[in-house]
Amino acid sequence: MNSFIEHTGKIAVLDRANIDTDQIIPKDYLKSIKKTGYGEHLFQDWRYLENGQPNPEFELNQKRFEGASILVAGNNFGCGSSREHAVWAVLQAGFRVVIAPKKVLGQNIIPAFADIFRNNSVKNGLFLIELTDSEANELMALVNAHEGLQATIDLPAQKIILQFANGSQAEGEKEFAFQIDPMVKQHFLEGLDEIGQTLKYQNEIGRFEKKHDVQI
Repeated sequence: MNSFIEHTGKIAVLDRANIDTDQIIPKDYLKSIKKTGYGEHLFQDWRYLENGQPNPEFELNQKRFEGASILVAGNNFGCGSSREHAVWAVLQAGFRVVIAPKKVLGQNIIPAFADIFRNNSVKNGLFLIELTDSEANELMALVNAHEGLQATIDLPAQKIILQFANGSQAEGEKEFAFQIDPMVKQHFLEGLDEIGQTLKYQNEIGRFEKKHDVQI
């Protein structure tokens, strides 16, 4: 996987909670043994009408979101099955980043992302950002108010930096800070999967094997 240090792109909004993996990539498209060709079927059932034409009511079919590489969605994104294809579909549709809120309801906490989807994203290089509910709502409102709004995701600084077009009412920048597990952060900065992370310690592993007479 490629390293992720900084990414700038247009933001799209899909203000729906509990988007499950069957909506992200329906099971009908999981028959292929290849790891490619899933992006065109991202949100298939929402994205297209029964006649195969684009659904004009679906948010991501709006021209203003064309070419977006940052997706802001509702909480519990990626719930449902464990299919890794869901992450592949999001990436192959052109999204590098997904932002979602963690929601607190009394004693209950609704996560921003389902655990298995989060783990699959780390393994495949899809960068996930968790915001508070109020921050995500503010971000969505800003995107809806400023067509073509872009953001820079600065991983070392752990910031989302919005970039408003010249002449807009909110000309300039606005930032949202985000938290990330230090191990996950290093994983993205180095662009190493789990095997790559392990091979960083190849010399130490070799010395251990010799010392303990490990047979491979």
